[in-house]
Amino acid sequence: MSIEVRVPTLGESVTEATVATWFKKPGDAVAVDEMLCELETDKVTVEVPSPAAGVMGEIVAAEGETVGVDALLATIAAGEGAAPGPAAAPAPAAAPAASGGSVDVMVPTLGESVTEATVSTWFKQVGDSVAQDEMLCELETDKVSVEVPAPAAGVLAEIVAPEGATVDATAKLAVISGAAAGASAAPAPAAAAPAAAASTGKDVANAPSAEKAMAEAGLSAGQVTGTGRDGRIMKEDVARAVATAAAPAPAAAAPAPAAAPRAPVAAQDAAREERVRMTRLRQTIAKRLKDAQNTAAILTTYNEVDMTEVMALRSQYKDQFEKKHGVRLGFMSFFTKACCHALKEVPEVNAEIDGTDIVYKNFVHMGVAAGTPQGLVVPVIRDADSMSFAAIEKAIAEKGKRARDGKLSMEEMQGGTFTISNGGVYGSLMSSPILNPPQSGILGMHKIQDRPMVINGEIKIRPMMYLALSYDHRIVDGKGAVTFLVRVKEALEDPRRLLMDL
Repeated sequence: MSIEVRVPTLGESVTEATVATWFKKPGDAVAVDEMLCELETDKVTVEVPSPAAGVMGEIVAAEGETVGVDALLATIAAGEGAAPGPAAAPAPAAAPAASGGSVDVMVPTLGESVTEATVSTWFKQVGDSVAQDEMLCELETDKVSVEVPAPAAGVLAEIVAPEGATVDATAKLAVISGAAAGASAAPAPAAAAPAAAASTGKDVANAPSAEKAMAEAGLSAGQVTGTGRDGRIMKEDVARAVATAAAPAPAAAAPAPAAAPRAPVAAQDAAREERVRMTRLRQTIAKRLKDAQNTAAILTTYNEVDMTEVMALRSQYKDQFEKKHGVRLGFMSFFTKACCHALKEVPEVNAEIDGTDIVYKNFVHMGVAAGTPQGLVVPVIRDADSMSFAAIEKAIAEKGKRARDGKLSMEEMQGGTFTISNGGVYGSLMSSPILNPPQSGILGMHKIQDRPMVINGEIKIRPMMYLALSYDHRIVDGKGAVTFLVRVKEALEDPRRLLMDL
C-alpha cells in the first residue's frame, strides 16, 4: 500500500514553503514519525514526519523546490512487504537494547514556531513502574500544555529535566529502563541519525536560501550560528547575523530596560512577599498584549443594548432547545450571530493589515475569550457565520471545557478574525477590551443590569448591557466602528432581524 506524504499546515498567512533538505532517499527504511524532510518558510522551519512505517518510495518535490500547503512531497510503501526494511536498517541499535533495554523519553512535537517548553509537572518519580502510553510529565509552552506519554513499559530510571527546567524541541526528558527490546529499538534510529549525519555531511547541508543569503551578505558559514537540524544554517540565522553585525550598538543597549532593578522594599514587607515565576503562557499573554498596544492604533467606542427581547426569547425556548439539541441556549450564540451579521456590513472590522495591504476575510472565524486557571486563551470557532444557534452553543461549550482542562491545541487557537470577550461573567459593568493581533476588532460584553430607561416617554426598568468595541483605527474608521456596534445593538434588541437578514 502506498501512503502519501503531504505538506502540513504551515501557519497563519503562510501558503508555500521551500524543500530545504531530504533526510531520506528512495529505498530507505523509515519508522513512523521519523523525520523525512525539512521545509523552510519565510517565518519558520517545519520538519515533516513519516505518517507510517515502511520504505521510502518516490520523492516528488526535490530539494530547493517551492511547494504549497497540502502538496504531495513523497510516497511511502507501507505494509507487510515493507516490514523487514526498518528492522534491517537500525542494526547498530542492538547494543543499547541488549545492554539494559533503556528508552529515552524525548520532547514530543510542540507545534509550529514553538521551539522550547517548560517542564511543569512530573507525574512519576525515579524508580516508579510505568506502562506504555502512561502519562509521565506535562510540558507548558507559550500556547498550550502538552502531556508526555511513556514510549514503552518499564521503570523510570532517570529524570534528566526536572520540574521548572526549560527544554528545547529535541531535548531528552528522562530514561526508562527494563523496556522490551522491540520498544527500545524504535528510538535507536533517531539516536543514530546525528552520527550518520556527521559522517556523511548530507543532513547538515545548509538551507539553499541560507547559502544565497550568505553570498549576498558576504558572510561565511563560520560567521553564522545555525539553529536548524544538526546545526544547519537557515535563512533566519543569516538575517540574524546580518542584523547583529550591522547594528551592534542598539542590540547591546536593548536589554538595559529589562535589567532595571526592582525598587527597594522594606525589610518587614519583603518577609511577607512571595515570588512566583510567571508561567510561559502568562509571559506570552503579557508580551502579546503589550505588542498590541505598541503596534495598533486602538480606540474604543461604546453603546448599550436592551436585552429584553433576547431574554424573553431565551426564556420561552430554552427548555425545548436543550431537549432537542442537548445543549443549553445561552447569550453567546445571539452575540455571535449578531456580530457575524454586522461584520458583513462593515467588513473592515473583520480584516487585518499585512504590511501595506488590507486583507479582507470573506468568512468569520470567531474567537471566544475564555479565562482559565493558567491564564486567558482564545479558542476559535471556525466559519461561525455559517453555523446555527445550536452549533455555536455546542462549539462554545466544547471549546470552553477543553480550555479549562488545558487540552486546546494550537490549531484551535489560531486563525481568528474577530473576538468576543465576556467580562460580564465576572461582574464587569464596563471595560475597554484590548485587541488580539492581528485582528482589527474585539467586542466586549458586560454585566446585565436593571436600569431605568425612557421608553415612549415613560420611565421603565429594562435589563441593559454596555457594549464596547475596541478597534484598530489604522484600518477601521470611526463611522465603520459605530455602524458595526449599532448593527449589533439592533440585532439583539430585535432578534427577528437575524432571521430576516436585515
